[in-house]
Amino acid sequence: MKLIDNKIKLILNTYSGLPVEVYILFICKMINCMGAFVYPLLSLILTQKIGFSIEDAGFFVTFTAFFQAPCMLLGGKLVDTIGRKKVLLIFQTLGAFCFIICGFLNPSYTLAKFIMCASCFYSIANPAYDSIIGDITTKENRKASFSLIYMGLNLGFAIGPLVGGLLFKNHLKILFIGDAFTTLISIILIRYFIKETYRKNYTLEKAEHGSIFKVILKRPILISYSLLMLIFQFAYSQWGFAIPIQLETLFGDNGAQYFGFLGSCNGIIVLLFTPLITVLTQKYNLLSIIATGGILYAISFGCCSFISKLSAFFIIVVIMTIGEVFIATNSGTFINNLTPSSHRGRMNSLLPLIYGSGYTLGPTIMGKLINSIGLSDAWLIIGITTCISAILMYFSNYTNKINYKNF
Repeated sequence: MKLIDNKIKLILNTYSGLPVEVYILFICKMINCMGAFVYPLLSLILTQKIGFSIEDAGFFVTFTAFFQAPCMLLGGKLVDTIGRKKVLLIFQTLGAFCFIICGFLNPSYTLAKFIMCASCFYSIANPAYDSIIGDITTKENRKASFSLIYMGLNLGFAIGPLVGGLLFKNHLKILFIGDAFTTLISIILIRYFIKETYRKNYTLEKAEHGSIFKVILKRPILISYSLLMLIFQFAYSQWGFAIPIQLETLFGDNGAQYFGFLGSCNGIIVLLFTPLITVLTQKYNLLSIIATGGILYAISFGCCSFISKLSAFFIIVVIMTIGEVFIATNSGTFINNLTPSSHRGRMNSLLPLIYGSGYTLGPTIMGKLINSIGLSDAWLIIGITTCISAILMYFSNYTNKINYKNF
């Protein structure tokens, strides 16, 4: 009992004394993700409501993500020039209004186009979040801050997909409007409680002159990190694409609702394990922790090759989610620890763009694999590839000329 009390006190101490803005962003993420109804069910919206084939749905998701690439780069540049807060407010508002329009449209290609527009606007705003957190934190409290924001995100996701799954069948319009409404609430909180955060930092975070590519070449470990994370993101993209399709194949019309249950399970596991994992991994190398998350991805997605019972999917989600926590709570910390404040917006757009291409290409490649070799063999390929990438990441720290101690 005393050991448990000590762990609880250690967890509470980890999250106490953080900058006030971190707690505000925690609330904003939680509210925003409580209304995240659309994207978790996007593949089902495209196939069941609009009438896309599985392969066409995968192509659409990839095509949308392709347009997000220049949007993220634009957002990173704007974040480093006109400011983090302005970019966040302007483009998240535009994305929310696109979803409001979707709420008044019938399922059609026009609806799909507005979903694409919303995705692009949100992509421009994305680099601002991590840049704000990087600005207001130090190396000592950054990991705890990213961990707390991540918990807020998943606290919302514990509710959002569940509600979305219930609305999907008969209330598609409310699904879009509800998503937009929660986004606007979070924007209002940011407008009144978050100040512009751009400032100067020290050591590897000290402002530098020159292009973003010059900065990256001074930190070659970021290149290998991004390429290996690309594989992890490719695997993780199947959580929102192939797993809903597999559930629909196995359970018919109940697939969307079951996916909502799994999404809620994902959020609950995050809430239970994130504080404990954050505390237990404080003294470990960040890349080793992220690589361990990759191993858990390989196990969970590889096992999807032969499972068919709903209970087995819940076990898979638990394993995957623990891996997700390992990666999500350390990735932003790793990048921002190595990024000069003058380039933080661009780094938080360029690197996620590189490894995010794995998430982008995931649905299209998986769609083709499913059609050519079947879902079971496709899962095996993902499991093996992800395992190899995780092993390479374990050793990437020792193949770089610069010693990034404690990173």
